[in-house]
Amino acid sequence: MVHATTLSSPTIDFGIRYAPTTVSAGTITAEAILARMHTANGVSGPGLSQPLEDLGVKFVRLQWVDFSNFVHCRVLTTSHFYKLLRASRPGVTVAKVVLGIVFLTMVEGFSPAGEYVLVIDLASVRVCGYAPGHAAVFGYFQEKYPIGGKLDVPLCPRTNLRRIIKYAAEGLKTEFLVGFETEFILLTTTKSGIHPPNNHGWSSSRTTGFASGTTELKVLEEIADALATSGIELQMFHSEAAPAQYEVVTGPLPPLEAADALAHTRETIYNIASKHGMRATFVPRLYADSCGNGAHAHISVHPTTGPSPPSESHPSTLTTHESRFLAGLVTHLPSIMAFTLPLPQSYARVKDGIRSGGTWACWGDEHREASVRLTNAHSPQTRHFEVRTVDGTANPYLVLAGLISAGIIGIRDQLELTVEDCGERSGAQLSEAERAEHGITKMLPLDVESARRYLLEDQKIGEVIGEEVVRTYVAVNEASPPQTLGRLRVQQETESEDAAVVRLVESY
Repeated sequence: MVHATTLSSPTIDFGIRYAPTTVSAGTITAEAILARMHTANGVSGPGLSQPLEDLGVKFVRLQWVDFSNFVHCRVLTTSHFYKLLRASRPGVTVAKVVLGIVFLTMVEGFSPAGEYVLVIDLASVRVCGYAPGHAAVFGYFQEKYPIGGKLDVPLCPRTNLRRIIKYAAEGLKTEFLVGFETEFILLTTTKSGIHPPNNHGWSSSRTTGFASGTTELKVLEEIADALATSGIELQMFHSEAAPAQYEVVTGPLPPLEAADALAHTRETIYNIASKHGMRATFVPRLYADSCGNGAHAHISVHPTTGPSPPSESHPSTLTTHESRFLAGLVTHLPSIMAFTLPLPQSYARVKDGIRSGGTWACWGDEHREASVRLTNAHSPQTRHFEVRTVDGTANPYLVLAGLISAGIIGIRDQLELTVEDCGERSGAQLSEAERAEHGITKMLPLDVESARRYLLEDQKIGEVIGEEVVRTYVAVNEASPPQTLGRLRVQQETESEDAAVVRLVESY
């Protein structure tokens, strides 16, 4: 017999709760790796869990990501990898110019003289699900010999992000979690050029690119399997709106681990597509008449001293920490877009009216036309910010250094959130008087030249990220060959329109 029960009011809380203390990067533990090394030396160590050999690993890719977002690696044999771990500073030497060279172009201010040590970060070791027999590990650049008593290299993107996170944790008692949406387009190559293998079908199960037996679905399923093998939480994947466009969504991690996971996710997508004779591209906007590729960043704010009180201005939707973080983010968003949108083509994606973040520094509750979307506003345990002005051509360490630095400034300086929720309409749809009423006063840069200028002029961002990092990044960004590719699908004098697109796709 079924007994009637009294129904309570339905809960409005929504989403999966993540916290810095509950998430796992999914990497192979350093203890497991060191245990095998100790065993090889005839020294007993802690119990073995999954050392590299037991996982079939024969090679280790020691990786770094440069200012232009190219992933570089040195492939080590596992035997040599373990030998390096026995050294006082386990790593390999790399020419200092590595942070100032783009393809074969050396940026002004760099020299071919001198070496860094790329020191292995054992906390970042993953099995490469896309390359059987390989594992990957990231490193930190250090000076070969101390300069001013220090070994750290401020220009190293991983080192710089680690420093910023440490400052937030120790100085402001605040931690962060970051998840990413990764959009990409699959392309095939024929004698007539590069083409998408199917038409668009946003989240449609009946699109030809999602049909059983298609190469596209095989690619997506293998990407999912490879990420699982690598220990990266894949939450979902689906088709997007442009021809042969797809999105994978990965779970939140602390910022440094999130950047590592994003770089590994992109490598996975590239390599699995290549295995099936396809090219995966993160080009910001490949088709002028359709949607572009973004890399939306989802950031949650976690004070370590206990729950943050409700904000005075938005008590039902934001805590004090969240309000101040958002105030800093919106204030400095125009300045950090040189990091988050690094190419001329990046600005063809963030137009008004195409749900890509628009052209105004503003925020909105579940508003996809706002540059910052507040999501799960009434679910405090899962509430976070989605920054939509990010794409897949950007270095993830620099992206998070910029976004978190902007928010840190808001928390540190206790900024009041003077920009109001833009409501049902976008910043562009509001009249000038309505924007003033909402406190929406800053336009975002409309091209990469303006973005670089804003970055150079923002002293507070420079103080947190580092003036040397800002100046060097701008110099490298100006020298990057993709900057010479011109506007979206515009023919250069010396090559056809298709040739220009091919060059862009080959780079990103």
